[in-house]
Amino acid sequence: MLTALLCLLGTHAAVAGGRGGAGSREVKTGGDSSGPALESRVSFKVEGSAQSEGSGPLTSTSVDWEPPACWYEPYWKAKDFKTFMEAQWSIHESVGGAAEDIADDKARYKDFNADKNDEGMWWVAVKNPDMKDDPAAGTCTRDPFWVVNGENPDVPQAIDTETLAGLAYQRTEVPDTEISMAPAGKSTVNLPTWAWLDKATFKTVSVTASLAGTGLWATTTAKPVSLHIDPGSDDALTSPSSGECTIKDDGSIGEPYATGKADETPPCGVTYLRSSGDDSYALKATLTWEISWTGAGGTAGDLPNGTFATTTDVQVQEIQAVNR
Repeated sequence: MLTALLCLLGTHAAVAGGRGGAGSREVKTGGDSSGPALESRVSFKVEGSAQSEGSGPLTSTSVDWEPPACWYEPYWKAKDFKTFMEAQWSIHESVGGAAEDIADDKARYKDFNADKNDEGMWWVAVKNPDMKDDPAAGTCTRDPFWVVNGENPDVPQAIDTETLAGLAYQRTEVPDTEISMAPAGKSTVNLPTWAWLDKATFKTVSVTASLAGTGLWATTTAKPVSLHIDPGSDDALTSPSSGECTIKDDGSIGEPYATGKADETPPCGVTYLRSSGDDSYALKATLTWEISWTGAGGTAGDLPNGTFATTTDVQVQEIQAVNR
């Protein structure tokens, strides 16, 4: 019945946020304020590549993985929970709510463990604010439960470092993939177009998710590992043939074009075999980021690679020959 009561009252908690120093940002997530799941107290700190107009979130390469849609986390000290619930019961009764509707909750939370106020916390369900309409967000249906400080609640979906790592992954944003190309204007049929990324273009991006007062934290690190070139036309050849340009040890991809290399095969590039006419081809450059994480208590692991793509319009012209 507590779930129904919270739905009726539309419980809502405050959200705090701000910005960190140069190169970092601090934000705090929120939960669904219209249902039984309260707002999460998980906060995030982002470090690495600064956000730009073209930056955006990663797309997981795994169809079997998604970030947590809901979870349980410590929320109330005993006396605070007692004050909150008694106020809700009072409101319920004052608006003509039936006493039997809250009888079970009154029996269950009779003393709220108020005499153990500093010995534990009441844990509650929270929803991922970016997935509140996902069916998975409705799977955290337990009423608040008591957990002694320092003990593992041993409850499925109870927050842990792996949960935090998944939330940090979801909030990882990377810069757009603006590749350099030569020729920079129009490409020419049957002549290679060189593509490259400077070693200083992309740096690792880290996001730390933490839950104050618990010692729980996890940091995900996204590292660029390869660039995939899709020329936007079946009448084209990529170099290498797979279209996958790997990152070199110095962090660069491909090689800048230099005078005298017009007839050479670029380490990363594309050769168009047909003119685009009055139109252009949509060349898609997709950067793959490798994701790893570390967390409190020596925990660590890997998450699915993520991708982020940028599209560039490429005009391709025929070679004009003059017969005399």
